[in-house]
Amino acid sequence: MEIQTKVHAKNLVKWAKEKSEVLVLSADLTSSTEIDLFRDAYPDRFFSMGIAEQNMMSFAGGLAREGFKPFVHTFGVFIYRRAYDQIAMSIAYPNLPVRMFGFLPGIMTPGGATHQAIEDISVMRSLPNMTILECGDATDVESVLDVADKIDGPVYIRILRGEIPRLFDPSEPMEFGKARVLSEGTDLVLLTTGICTEEALRASKALKDKGVSIQHMHITTLKPFNDASVIEAISKAEYGVITMENHSIIGGLGTIVAEKMAEAGIGKKLRRIGLKDTFVHGASKQYLMKEYGLDAAALVKEIEEAIGKKLRIKEKDFTEAFVAKVHSQAKAEAL
Repeated sequence: MEIQTKVHAKNLVKWAKEKSEVLVLSADLTSSTEIDLFRDAYPDRFFSMGIAEQNMMSFAGGLAREGFKPFVHTFGVFIYRRAYDQIAMSIAYPNLPVRMFGFLPGIMTPGGATHQAIEDISVMRSLPNMTILECGDATDVESVLDVADKIDGPVYIRILRGEIPRLFDPSEPMEFGKARVLSEGTDLVLLTTGICTEEALRASKALKDKGVSIQHMHITTLKPFNDASVIEAISKAEYGVITMENHSIIGGLGTIVAEKMAEAGIGKKLRRIGLKDTFVHGASKQYLMKEYGLDAAALVKEIEEAIGKKLRIKEKDFTEAFVAKVHSQAKAEAL
């Protein structure tokens, strides 16, 4: 597996070179959100706002009103939990082009409940005018800037940092509102987003070898969710659909798909893999994915229940997972 380092950091410096209207804001997490490279490249377009996320969001709204394109960077949990009112009134209500980059989405931090953005999709998608995107690999991270730049209004992005695997061909970038088809099949539809796509792919060969026919689709646009091909695939799947997300099953991808299925009148079985209405303790990503049932083994278990058949797939049958070091040159610190 090809591993890329500091993808967002390098891409943003290159992408924004001739875009003087792009300004970057940091909430005292500059190196932790990979914008130290932007700060060094364009110091006059960088603002360190300190640990004051509410002020940063209001400030970003003011910049947007003056014709700038503010790119806000901090941990995802500090965006929507600490500054929700400012986002609602200063950014979403006036429909301003503020791009919010939320790092360490879901369980991707050992920081525990205070740092884990496990309900951000459910909170942010309830805001009118808000668009939500999620990256699953290096190709998504490289192309999300172009996607977000074309959106008229605020965008919340669940972004990846540090050492990131490349799962998708760089010549096939993220497309707004369109699912990426990773495999075709008629038994089940599998909808994954973020880091759960890599985990699902670990089980794909073993499942194929057992004769399970899966339509696997990687979702990057969580709001608006209007891809007719997803609904069409679900309507044709013999055993229904499984959603798999690094988020609570309440309000995230699973809820979004349930809403769309109900609106379309699709009476298929829906199974949701995600956090089951719980906070999460601090530990490594790999441990938490296993502990809370977000890994390849959890997927196989759900598929077995869906098709009513034991597949006898074991851990050794999965492809090896990439495990980034807790401390590395690609990451400022363990958190």
